[in-house]
Amino acid sequence: MGLFDLETHFAFYGAYHSNPTNILIHTFFVWPIFFTSLVLFYFTPSLFSLTPPQLLPIIGVPFTLNFGFFFALLYAAFYVSLDRKAGSLAALVCLLCWVGSCVLASHLGFSLAWKVVLAAQLLCWTGQFIGHGVFEKRAPALLDNLSQAFLMAPFFVLLEVLEKFWGYEPYPGFHARVHEKVDANIKQWQAKQGKKEK
Repeated sequence: MGLFDLETHFAFYGAYHSNPTNILIHTFFVWPIFFTSLVLFYFTPSLFSLTPPQLLPIIGVPFTLNFGFFFALLYAAFYVSLDRKAGSLAALVCLLCWVGSCVLASHLGFSLAWKVVLAAQLLCWTGQFIGHGVFEKRAPALLDNLSQAFLMAPFFVLLEVLEKFWGYEPYPGFHARVHEKVDANIKQWQAKQGKKEK
């Protein structure tokens, strides 16, 4: 699988998320996992700080260029490299998540922030595992490809929303080709499951 092959990435992830209810669950829970991770990363050591008066004097939050910033930057750059239009939107969401996480984390403080993050992560992960176990009836993609699943999940749900409500596709025929690959993957998985049951 090529690192910047959006069609293959999307088809791999889509094969584990074909049930509409499971997709809906992921749509609501994936980005909060990303956001709350950034909240926790706010407390990692910074290379240097940006002073709040020059940035957002009303909020008065020190924006530290720490692991959280580079985590968000990595995701943003990866999404833009996959698709310029949708990737730019995803990059903007990543940036907004970083800014929001800095604001929330600085107001909560570490002792409360990690509890909020833990509760949110437990809720979101539980929801997703229920989505897979009850509705999709297939193990999550992260069990087969951990890094790919974590990298693609936020972009996958964003592309799903863009397609459903605005008919967006990165290039003509993208979704038709992806659906063919998803169907083939699901049939292959079902065939393997059938062999295991015999």
